[in-house]
Amino acid sequence: MALRKDIWRPAIVMATAEAIVARGSIEGFPLMWLPPMGSFQFLADPFGLWRDGRLFVFVETYDYRVRIGAIEVLVYNADFRLIDRQPVLNEPWHLSHPLVFEAEGETWMLPEAHRSNRLTLYRAVDFPTRWEPAHVIELDHVAVDATPVFHDGRWWLFYTSADREPDKMSALHVACADRLAGPWTPHPRNPVRVDVASARPGGMPLVIDGRIVLPVQDCSRTYGGAIRPLTMTVLTPDLFEAEVGDAMVPPASSAPFVEGFHTLSAAGPVTLVDMKRTELSLHGLSIEAIREIKKLRPRRRASVRG
Repeated sequence: MALRKDIWRPAIVMATAEAIVARGSIEGFPLMWLPPMGSFQFLADPFGLWRDGRLFVFVETYDYRVRIGAIEVLVYNADFRLIDRQPVLNEPWHLSHPLVFEAEGETWMLPEAHRSNRLTLYRAVDFPTRWEPAHVIELDHVAVDATPVFHDGRWWLFYTSADREPDKMSALHVACADRLAGPWTPHPRNPVRVDVASARPGGMPLVIDGRIVLPVQDCSRTYGGAIRPLTMTVLTPDLFEAEVGDAMVPPASSAPFVEGFHTLSAAGPVTLVDMKRTELSLHGLSIEAIREIKKLRPRRRASVRG
């Protein structure tokens, strides 16, 4: 039982992702926090899409009492005033990392859902609130935080593997395809990178000077401790080489959310990020105790019947 709980909070940084990568920090850029949540609840993994002068921010919403993430959208007008907020996607399994993008004449969402044992691409039926499963992407492993980008006439997909707990943080895989729906071909060198400090995707890919730059999480100290830019110096269906940049950590000005930073998501003129604090309290311990008691009750009933 983890005694300290990660509490994430997203923010809108008033700078492009390219400017942040060039500076190596969000320090000094104005930011606006998304609304706070209640006790032992949080929002995380922000991804954004502009439409009709409004910014649609898709996030994971999580409650430690339930422990199954779902997806919400927060809508901001051109002055970054919150004008709407609604749930958009719930499944029986945990959802997070709601990467939303436009391609091939449609609007898509590729959320993290490895507990379903598959990777499902959703299509917007009525943007932003109604989504339908459109394709199951077949890969060499059940993917974690799968992140697509179209570059040089081909789709690329970056992900870590759910096979083993350490692989979720440290084993980067790549696949490519001619079309978003696939078929996808896993890279022959998978995992192309094994490094707990620079493997797990952590945001929207960028293309800078003709090269893909993937935000990745540095989990060497703690889960989602920092973001690093991973630049693909060689990326073909047969070859892979990459260079990793310095760690970007939360600025002191974001206190108390200074213990982690695990999303850097480009959204046009702004960038979406999230940062964390950890919390230890009697309330948190009581939530865990109640969960453990509920787990034991069915077992006790079964033993009585036996």
